Order: sequence, then C-alpha cells, then structure tokens
Amino acid sequence: MLDVNSNPPDALVLVQGDEELLAARAITAAVDSAREADPGADVREYEAGALSAGEVAEMLSPSLFGGRRVLVVRSGQDARKDLITALVAYAKNPDPDVSLIVSHLGGAKGKALADGFRAAGATVVPVAKLKGDRERIAFVRDEFRRHGGRCDEAAASALLASVGNDLREIAAACSQLLADTDGRVTEAVVARYYKGRAEVSGFTVADAAMIGDVPGALEALRWALHVGVDPVPIADAIADGVRTVARVASAGRGNPYQLASSLGMPAWKIQRAQERSRGWTPEGLVDAMQAAAACNAAVKGGGEDRGYALEQAVFAVAAARQGGVRR
Repeated sequence: MLDVNSNPPDALVLVQGDEELLAARAITAAVDSAREADPGADVREYEAGALSAGEVAEMLSPSLFGGRRVLVVRSGQDARKDLITALVAYAKNPDPDVSLIVSHLGGAKGKALADGFRAAGATVVPVAKLKGDRERIAFVRDEFRRHGGRCDEAAASALLASVGNDLREIAAACSQLLADTDGRVTEAVVARYYKGRAEVSGFTVADAAMIGDVPGALEALRWALHVGVDPVPIADAIADGVRTVARVASAGRGNPYQLASSLGMPAWKIQRAQERSRGWTPEGLVDAMQAAAACNAAVKGGGEDRGYALEQAVFAVAAARQGGVRR
C-alpha cells in the first residue's frame, strides 16, 4: 500500500487519508524514491494553508542549477482556492525533474485538489484509518513481516488488546518486540511482555463473563477500573463478546477456517467463540444481548455510576448463560 518507489520517481504523488502514521510513511517513501534517483535532491516541505499560489509557482519553476527538486505540500485540504488552481494546473504538465508530493485528509474540504491530481494521473497512495480488528491485525502481522519477524493472528490480537488501537503505539510495540525477541512472536510472548496491561482489558472481563466466571470477571473489572481503564471500551468488549458468540453459534459447528470468510472474522476468533458458545442457549444469548445493550446505554449515556452498570452487566450475562428465559 505504501510502495510508491519507481524509476524514475513519480512526478506527482497524492497521499490521501487520515491515518497519520501511514501518511508519514508514504511521504517518506516518496521522498526516498526521489533521493535514490538524485542523492543531492533539494527537498522542501510546506503546509498548504501557509502557501500562496505565487510562492508555489516559483518553487515549481525550472531550476537554473539543474538537479531534482522535491516539494512536499502537507494538509492539502487547507489550500486556498488560488493555490488549488495553481497546483492542479501544474499537475496537468509537471516538470519531470520535480517530485510534487501532496497530502490530503480526504473528504469534501479541498476536494478539487485531490480530484485534479487524480485526473492528472498522479500516483495515489491511500492512507485511511484502519477499520476493525481484521485490518489492524493485518497491519500488526505486516509490521513483523516487513522486518523479518513472524506473528500469528492470536498474538496480533493480544498485542492490540494490550496497547490499544493507536497505530503509532502499535508500530512502536511491534518494533520493541522485534528488538527483544528472536522475531517469532506468539500470544504467550505478548502476554509475558505486556503482563498487567492485557490482564485488565475489557476483553478479559468479557471472556470471563461469557464462560460464567463471575468472580474472575468482577476481579478483572474492578482492577481495570482501579488502574484507569475507560468504562466505554469495557462495555464495547462485553457487547462484542456476546455478538461474536451469537454469530458463531448461529453458523453451526463448522470448520473455523471455512467459516472465516462468510462470518468476516479471523479463524482463531471463531474457534474461541465456538469454545465459549458451549452452555449457551439461543434464549440465553438474546437475554445477554439485551443486558449488553442496556450496559452500553448506561455507560455511554453518562450514567451516574458506570462501574455499577458494568458489574450488573457481568451478573446479567453470566445469569443468561446459566439458562436464559426459555420462550
């Protein structure tokens, strides 16, 4: 996704999306490509909101001294209309000795600039924020592969549960694990290095509740709240745990790898959900989903005691597993 290197380097590159880490990497890759072609390339970076059309015209004009020039214009969505007009006009007939790299968040603001670059044939590097566990797990595994390491899906998921969804923190965690291990990272390795953080995640609370372990779920919940874990992701984890078991249970006892595509989730997650679905009835899952929904409403709706709402959800989910009201 981030490979923009070519020979010769691209004259026009549009880095479009709102994920800062991926955007920074894409810009660096494009600049490096230009420097590979000319190590002495003149590289200049500017914020679009601070540039005028006259200034950029001067920067993009032919150089009297020769050599490649690289102009990075960040936050293209903030460019004024006259600058957008100048950049789009230039893009229609770019100088082959200049690499113009523009970043743009996407969306409606400054859309004419992004559309103009696309129409002119710019190399487009998409860098939108990753959506959902599958994309983040793929990112983690790719981080290890890029540096010669290995990481399976379960380990990647454990790492995400430990460090959260911020891509910069995830990348830093991957780098640290690569430096501290032989490059083969398993779920056990993640648990050893992030002991304490993983143990107080919302998923720990949800997993215990789903197997009817009320004391374990309450202990994890109270410790999580004690060390400052936000109640919202805990409520989300409980709801996700119930939904996942319900979806997997409704799909039957098939092979996790065969079900992965139709259910849209990794095989390891399906396998775990199949294990947790034992002892659940369809009626019990309905009751648990209602309890999770009530918990989310209380926690996200600004209830006076969000911790109490989470405790009640744990009791309700465990009670539903022991025998939801049969209809």
